[in-house]
Amino acid sequence: MTQLNWLSLIALLGWLILAVSAFRAQRLGAKKMVVMALAWGAIFLLVTAVITAVSP
Repeated sequence: MTQLNWLSLIALLGWLILAVSAFRAQRLGAKKMVVMALAWGAIFLLVTAVITAVSP
């Protein structure tokens, strides 16, 4: 891996920690957090599928 790849991985890890800490600050229950994570995952997959279907 190049230095740029390592930097990207470290930055993504930092953003993930920031997002998880924001969820924890909302004091959501574990069930609600899992439902929200699955909903966001479904949204991203849907957008990816639409972009893939539309692109030539």
